Amino acid sequence: MSLDLPSCPALWGARKMTRARVLIAVSILAGIFASPALAQTGHITGLGGVFVTSKDPKALAKWYRDVLGINLESWGGAILRYDAPGHPPMALWNAMPENSDEIVPSHREFMINFAVDDLDAFVARLEAKGVTILKREEDQTGKFASILDPDGTKIEFWQPPAK
Repeated sequence: MSLDLPSCPALWGARKMTRARVLIAVSILAGIFASPALAQTGHITGLGGVFVTSKDPKALAKWYRDVLGINLESWGGAILRYDAPGHPPMALWNAMPENSDEIVPSHREFMINFAVDDLDAFVARLEAKGVTILKREEDQTGKFASILDPDGTKIEFWQPPAK
């Protein structure tokens, strides 16, 4: 499998890593995806879900629906499909040092990154709903914007670079 380093979707969470660490991470990912071990059973195949706790889960779910546009199912959660048009072909998991500033100003121990098809349009929709945009940036891995949800969890939105 060949990975184009500047547009590799796996790099969104590794923007602040050194170039050497990024190259190692991409090499490991390339090795994993090309590995014959995938033909065997007993391995992780992808991200199965994101589960968060909240003092008011119904209000938080309503906020994700009303502000972020996530369609909620009758059971209260959402199904985010990997095969949605324009969705990156993978999700990234990354452990960061406890003192990392990657999720600041959140005081939660995690952040959520959602891929979007048009960051400018999405940010305009958020701003129209009164959401404060904490930061916007663009680099070789794409365009990014971040906000805090009502529970203080940092939410990052990522538009991959055009192919």
